[in-house]
Amino acid sequence: MKLAFFDTKPYDKPSFDKYGSMHGIEIKYYETKLNEDTVELASGYDAVCVFVNDTVNVGVIDRLCEMGIRIVALRCAGFNNVDMKYAFGQVHVLRVPAYSPYAVAEHAMAMLLTSIRRIHKAYIRTRDFNFSLAGMTGFDLHGKTVGVIGTGRIGRVFIDICRGFGMNVLAYDKYPTAGLDNGDTVRYVSLEELFRDSDIISLHCPLTEETYHVIDEKAIAACKRGVVILNTSRGALVDAEALLTGIKSRKVGAACLDVYEEEADFFFEDFSGHILEDDILARLISMPNVIVTSHQAFLTEDALSNIAQTTVENLVGFARNGQCENEVCFRGGQAEDCKCGKCF
Repeated sequence: MKLAFFDTKPYDKPSFDKYGSMHGIEIKYYETKLNEDTVELASGYDAVCVFVNDTVNVGVIDRLCEMGIRIVALRCAGFNNVDMKYAFGQVHVLRVPAYSPYAVAEHAMAMLLTSIRRIHKAYIRTRDFNFSLAGMTGFDLHGKTVGVIGTGRIGRVFIDICRGFGMNVLAYDKYPTAGLDNGDTVRYVSLEELFRDSDIISLHCPLTEETYHVIDEKAIAACKRGVVILNTSRGALVDAEALLTGIKSRKVGAACLDVYEEEADFFFEDFSGHILEDDILARLISMPNVIVTSHQAFLTEDALSNIAQTTVENLVGFARNGQCENEVCFRGGQAEDCKCGKCF
């Protein structure tokens, strides 16, 4: 099998070279993202491998089909960058549903601790031999209430971490996990109650039409004053302009963002010698109570190895059997993991 690999970064190659060679997959790495202007680079290949900021829209899908390419292998869990409705019946979309939930959940907690204990500020100060503690007061996590939106694999790991800190958890998910609600320290509640009663809100859900801007002006208005918002899932879960307004009004006490809704033009690239043209992102980064990382929550050696292994196994399994348990299906008008065994 010949695979066209888009949006390649140096850390992608070692693991994919390892597992690709084990299974006889010939990989051509492209640094450019997949979109309508670059799709021609896939000509002559059997499948394409894409990441979160590649574009698999109507135009790309049409051209892939014209070239005889019927497999889109996502090396990530989310598939909001794929027009799943249009893809159904034309290309098979394979994903990596779980690579390391610990990597993402631990990064969310690392950002939270860094923010509330002012670790980032202390690091800068002490490097200048400034040992003053003025303005460095934080707060205990023990006894605080954290609202977790999305209780899939990552959300549940984050909940376990929070419970280790002695926090109370309010959870929301359209499809609650059986046995997670213990009626005491972990409870499923409505979004309204979660917004109202949470000191901290962490997002661990996919981006869908229902979750788009789940944190918006109305949601922020319903939150406690000083709420801390974490997002390590998808940028468009948070209305960035509403978040900025909430921070300026002091309604939002702090924000920790590993993702941003307009990140595709900026994240994963070096703009240190340039003027950042996204005014909202620039203003968020300038805020002393905002921490932004560049979509790196997944970036551990364990996760990279798991991503490569699962992606390659998806391709090999599909080539052998014509189906894959990690295929995203659109039966019933909603994109979800395939339950029928063969999507078309």
